[in-house]
Amino acid sequence: MRTVFAPPASLTKDPFHYCPGCTHGIIHRLVAEAIDSLDIRERTIGVASVGCSVLAYQYFNTDMQQAAHGRAPAVATGIKRALPGSVVFTYQGDGDLASIGIAEVIHAAARGENITVVFVNNACYGMTGGQLAPTTLIGQTTTTSPGGRRVENTGYPIRMAEMLATLDGSAYIARVSVHDPAHVRQAKKSIQHAFEVQLAGRGFSMVEVLSTCPTNWGQKPVEALTWLKEKMLPQYPLGLFKVWERSEVNAS
Repeated sequence: MRTVFAPPASLTKDPFHYCPGCTHGIIHRLVAEAIDSLDIRERTIGVASVGCSVLAYQYFNTDMQQAAHGRAPAVATGIKRALPGSVVFTYQGDGDLASIGIAEVIHAAARGENITVVFVNNACYGMTGGQLAPTTLIGQTTTTSPGGRRVENTGYPIRMAEMLATLDGSAYIARVSVHDPAHVRQAKKSIQHAFEVQLAGRGFSMVEVLSTCPTNWGQKPVEALTWLKEKMLPQYPLGLFKVWERSEVNAS
């Protein structure tokens, strides 16, 4: 019998620990499929952040390095500079990347570090109890904003993709979502393209992936997908914010 669907070689067989309805597992698979498609598993090094993805080293069948909270881009920079022939990616949540690690990712992008960042945005601190994050929506209820996020107290949500796209060192910046099959397919293409940018030596690439957090949002999995579509997409529009085209390789 012909196999038409199988686990990616770049994922281990360990079962995910993520909550029911969490889309981290989907995003893990998309990253692994991109690595397999490009045949780069043996030279790929992932950097796991602190947060729900802290155990990413248990799931990716590649070399992995654990970083301190928010420091994944700095660790990835060191690895890439020491081993320039490697393919280096970070896997980070919004509490990790957009809060404690915002300086690291901004300066990695500004320097044009030739690394790939997979940024998972679920609008809260997932692992530690659902606290307000820099990406939390106005009016959104969290454990630290029980009355909803108020601009006068905590400001506005930070749009990381738009901000990093303004930096000269960034080569490819995209925002995608995984709330339905069509968007999952588009997310896979964007993640693979981000790796291709690194392989071409073009500089910093980041794919922001809008993700659900049913447990901390207090919703059922299907409800969370609908909430993402109706509430997060208006605040975080999908699209390409800086695009590197393959044709540029021939022109350079």
